[in-house]
Amino acid sequence: MTVKEAAEEFIVYISSVRSLSQNTVTAYKNDLLVFESMPSIGPDKPVELVAADDIRLCIGVLSRKKFEASSINRFIASVRGLFGYCKKFNYIQINPALEIKTVKLPKRLPHFLTGAEVDKLCSEPHKNELLWEKRDSAILEFMYSSGCRVSEVASLKVCDLSTDLSCAIVTGKGSKDRKVYLEDDAKKAVREYIADRNKRFADNKVHNPKNFLFVNQNGTPITARGIRFIIARYSGAEGTGHHVNPHALRHTFATGMIAGGADVRLVQELLGHSSISTTQRYTHITTDKMIEMYNKAHPHGGKKE
Repeated sequence: MTVKEAAEEFIVYISSVRSLSQNTVTAYKNDLLVFESMPSIGPDKPVELVAADDIRLCIGVLSRKKFEASSINRFIASVRGLFGYCKKFNYIQINPALEIKTVKLPKRLPHFLTGAEVDKLCSEPHKNELLWEKRDSAILEFMYSSGCRVSEVASLKVCDLSTDLSCAIVTGKGSKDRKVYLEDDAKKAVREYIADRNKRFADNKVHNPKNFLFVNQNGTPITARGIRFIIARYSGAEGTGHHVNPHALRHTFATGMIAGGADVRLVQELLGHSSISTTQRYTHITTDKMIEMYNKAHPHGGKKE
């Protein structure tokens, strides 16, 4: 079996048998197309002839092309998945990908907003109605209050909300459900949006058969890409003038919870992190921020030896 044939079969397997998300399947497919195109591989090379050194040469090519460490590690994960599949179904006797180590990721602290920056962004739909005021306000307040991912907000249904709008059940990574909470501003914004949405589409439920919470102006469910577009508009030149990645709202939620004294395990549960080490990076942010504020505020903080 050739590399190309094995890759095509593997993609069908993870899509149909393992039922991985479309985004994950697409990422695997793109990485394996890159793998096939490598000089040391080629689409027609038999999978049993691929050695660990061939894969290392591929990683060298990506490195020279200035691929980020996270992209290279995703590529390695895709190649590992392919050869794990080949070993499982006896297309190869030895898995060469087991010898490949991931590259070290640079330490990057997540970007978060100050309280004033969040307030300014959340007030933009009321001051500067670029799209749909009540919906956009509800999306921003919901994301900041709950710490949800964009995909989780896009997939939210009306029935996932509690009757008093104080909490919601969201489906996160790995199809795991968790409960998130809404503070007063978020509850008010969501309540006003639902009332406005029901007025707009009182006679038209055809486009939203599953009753997704957030819809576009045609009444069809909004996508994660649509939410990113909304946030980009309100944080761009027409809005605050300070572009915000939607994930920054999640980071801001987590940082605020940790800084406010919340237990890191509680924050882990609220964010839906499978590993507590992912959540613990927010403790580093608050420590670094305190040091920065101390150096700015202390009379001798800015002095150099």
